[in-house]
Amino acid sequence: MSDAEPHSDCNCKSHGGEPVVCFEGVSFRYGRSWAVEDADFDIYKGESVCVVGPNGGGKSTLLKLMLGLLQPEKGSVHLLGSSPKKARARVGYVPQHIDFDPLFPVSALDVVLMGCLSCRSFGFRSREDLELAMHALEKMGLAAKAKEPFASLSGGQRQATLIARALAAQSEVLLLDEPTAHVDVAAEQRLMASLKELNADLTLITVSHDLAFVSRSVPKVICVNRCVHVHPTRELTDARIRELYGYEVSMVQHDHEHLDSHGGHHHG
Repeated sequence: MSDAEPHSDCNCKSHGGEPVVCFEGVSFRYGRSWAVEDADFDIYKGESVCVVGPNGGGKSTLLKLMLGLLQPEKGSVHLLGSSPKKARARVGYVPQHIDFDPLFPVSALDVVLMGCLSCRSFGFRSREDLELAMHALEKMGLAAKAKEPFASLSGGQRQATLIARALAAQSEVLLLDEPTAHVDVAAEQRLMASLKELNADLTLITVSHDLAFVSRSVPKVICVNRCVHVHPTRELTDARIRELYGYEVSMVQHDHEHLDSHGGHHHG
């Protein structure tokens, strides 16, 4: 795929190297209904992008295609230069919420240790695993909460713990599903600061309905409503949002240092 692709609307900087995520003419349908049609975009190492769109528009399908949980009917998907099935172990996934028994005695450290590869074999925890898990908690500002029950943590702290679990797995790509859905304003601000710091080493892909969060935190958005269009965040106008969602939605733009930094070659 070339940066000179004629139907690009991003007018963004070109990138060197192989994309982390590459969709080439990807279509997928459930029965007779197309969920994603002719998706054509790249995400490059070090980018922070957000996937937005209405419920039922295909966001979940797009992510499942990205991770190899679904196979495209048309086109191809590459993840980290390989097939999604082979590469998805290198992607950390942070769900919107996690089902757990609040009475089960699991600590924040226990949850993070689940991300360590060697811990997946017979429950073995090496000194290296513990150091890796504690370092991940420190990165998320939760070292002091390591021994506390996961159930006792606030919504924002639980979300940060799940991100630390992905860091302990030494992921190269971090995929976050609605990270601000169950957190207060202060926790959202801490989360944004943490993600900005993590973006120095990780490629971030976030799914969010929080357009204020989107406008403050990412330079590029992937708009999904069966068709997939990609825009720099500064070009996500009220008219484009209205067209995407099918009703009136306003987005307040926030100037920040990354707004003109990353992009791709996409149609919109």
